[in-house]
Amino acid sequence: MKRTLTLIFTWSLFVAGYCQESNTVIADETLKDMINRTNDILEKLYAEGNIDSAATYFADDLIQMPPNAKVIKGKEAFIEEWNQSVAIGLWKFDLEALDVRRSGEMAVELGRYTLTFEPNEKAPMPGFTDTGHYLVLWEKQGDEWKIIWDAPVSELPPGGME
Repeated sequence: MKRTLTLIFTWSLFVAGYCQESNTVIADETLKDMINRTNDILEKLYAEGNIDSAATYFADDLIQMPPNAKVIKGKEAFIEEWNQSVAIGLWKFDLEALDVRRSGEMAVELGRYTLTFEPNEKAPMPGFTDTGHYLVLWEKQGDEWKIIWDAPVSELPPGGME
């Protein structure tokens, strides 16, 4: 799994650099600060169950790859899946961008997360806390940075393997 993430990260940086006039990949602290502010907003929106507003930070053709779940493709699917999720409980994220590398109009965020789920009476599953790292591929679209790929990787072993 770590090798796969390394390959995805390396490939993303290569594609981002190759597709731009400049092949320079740089660490970008200003963009990292903006991403951490955006993460703070997204944490609040998920906790409030405000998925329509959260979706505005994602590209129309987003791909989200949640652990142990099917891939979510497109903004409409994102809204549908997450509205179903927030209907069964409270989702509290703590997101932190650790590193951001930028090449032209593309950037890759490496971060860590904690997710706590507090079920309500409709929930088919118990509450849990998950921790891990993630990679997010951002693209500048017009004047805004949008999430196009979101790939969290849990540090916890799959159920029954503890």
